Amino acid sequence: MTDRSINNMSPRTPQQYEVIRDEKRNLIMDVALQLFAVNGYHNTTISQISKQAGISKGLMYNYFKSKEELLSEILGRSEAEILSCFDPNRDGYLSEDEFVHFVQMVFQIIREKISFWRLFYQFLLQKDVRESFIMTHIADSVTITDKNSSAFFIKRMLSVLRDFFIRKKERMPSGYDPETDMKMFLYTIEGYGLSIIFNDTNDDEKHSRTIDAIINYYK
Repeated sequence: MTDRSINNMSPRTPQQYEVIRDEKRNLIMDVALQLFAVNGYHNTTISQISKQAGISKGLMYNYFKSKEELLSEILGRSEAEILSCFDPNRDGYLSEDEFVHFVQMVFQIIREKISFWRLFYQFLLQKDVRESFIMTHIADSVTITDKNSSAFFIKRMLSVLRDFFIRKKERMPSGYDPETDMKMFLYTIEGYGLSIIFNDTNDDEKHSRTIDAIINYYK
């Protein structure tokens, strides 16, 4: 027996099993997102997802306990990359430089993965999915105990961002409303993000000017 044969028969390490598991989970989420976006969340079954992913229905439940958990994981994975760009040193204080970095990175991530975000927004705009996201991630009434969850980071991000706009009040004219300014900033980010996602033109110069205008207006 050759050395190669012996190596091929060697048992996988726990790390290798973890890599394989992550690959399968990501495959399932990619397939589910595609089906959710095209067919609707409620109209898509676990059986359809497992068939499209090439995984038995029984095995599916080794990765996700339910369609609801799968929905939650898709939302969480989609937010994670963007959230990682916010307050990168995690000190709870958003400097102007960090604010600029966040705005630039949000739109860079969207442009680099535009096909994914196009599907994601189609999915998120479904009424039941959007309501689930709001109630489990950003509603004021939500109590979050898991500090590793995306919901925790979203609530934390909004708190840090609110503090950034409150500090901005010190150099703004009388009557400045930090809460309204923060909401307008979030609406602007969302609105321009959608225009990128659903607009097939790709004018780098115009995009750069728009980013600069958003940063200069809100920082």
